[in-house]
Amino acid sequence: MKPIRVLQVFTILNRGGAETNIMNYYRHLDRSAVHFDFLVHRAEEGAYEAEIRQLGGQIFRLPAIHPLKIHAYKGAVKKFFAEHTGYDIIHGQNSELGVYIYEEAKKRGIPVIIAHAHNAPALRDYDLKFIFREYWKRRMRASITHAFTCGKESAQWLFGKKLASRAFLMPNAIDTEQFKYQPATAERVLNNLGKGNQLNLIHVGRFNKQKNHRFLLEIVSALRHLQPDFHLYLVGEGELLPEITAQIKTLGLENHVTLLGSRNDIPSLLQAMDVFLFPSLYEGLPVSLVEAQASGIHCVISDGIPSEAVLVNQNVTIVSLGESASNWAEKIAALDFSERKDVSEIIKVKGYDIKENAIQLQNKYLELLENHT
Repeated sequence: MKPIRVLQVFTILNRGGAETNIMNYYRHLDRSAVHFDFLVHRAEEGAYEAEIRQLGGQIFRLPAIHPLKIHAYKGAVKKFFAEHTGYDIIHGQNSELGVYIYEEAKKRGIPVIIAHAHNAPALRDYDLKFIFREYWKRRMRASITHAFTCGKESAQWLFGKKLASRAFLMPNAIDTEQFKYQPATAERVLNNLGKGNQLNLIHVGRFNKQKNHRFLLEIVSALRHLQPDFHLYLVGEGELLPEITAQIKTLGLENHVTLLGSRNDIPSLLQAMDVFLFPSLYEGLPVSLVEAQASGIHCVISDGIPSEAVLVNQNVTIVSLGESASNWAEKIAALDFSERKDVSEIIKVKGYDIKENAIQLQNKYLELLENHT
């Protein structure tokens, strides 16, 4: 039997949450039964592209979608589908930005067209782009056949309450075995970092407004007055990196903060950390938070993150974005680091282990195609 052919649609294939999530699934699917290709909207090589090619997937490119260049973009989409036929499923991972791809796929009779909700932007993040996003997300609903989501809040934002109630929950699942706490790994990583008996904090996320890095640095600046022996590691890349680098210098945090860039060793890094600090303005259901909880470290997160993302209650502290940086710092300083436990089984029980979820996704793809025919 021929494999199901799925076209995964992304903006870029870097180490973001949606990209990491689909790669977790891609590695564990039966690739003789389900074949992935990828359509991206950036000319530059993404971090996952080499691995995708090794796994047998092809990568195709379109120009970035821009409100003032819609006609040219729609022409490029039409040309792509004219030249690349035979897809059974379109799985859009770029939310409402896939609107014109969904419309073209519908015109060409592709049986299953999925939009996947990954985020839940807050009204406080309102800007000009928000207007277009509102228009596109409403327009796209007429072209998709199915809605997928990582969580309830994301589904409601992208699909509206009625369609969200029918959305398929595809968890941001991880390989829990990779994140299980290993003291020997923690010691090795600490030695490599040159940071031993101190409080180690980490943040994993793209340098953009959503992740709230400016406030994060204010928190650790306040922490100096309560617990001066600490170090913060920032993992990621993004457009605000120069601004955040300048803020580190302005606050005099050069000896307390290390920029690690994009990393492929997050499971090992988390072993050596004490706190995952995550003051995001909003989130869907972040893969990085699932990973941090699976590693057994304390997670100090904002109330902009959905409660459904809290999987290990005893290790998560939720702090309001309305509280001061000093209050955040006080809560971090008050944490008890005397014992760290293996909590990977909790993650499995909550339904976030990739092995079982990969089988469920494979079966879901097959079910959607069978129901169509």
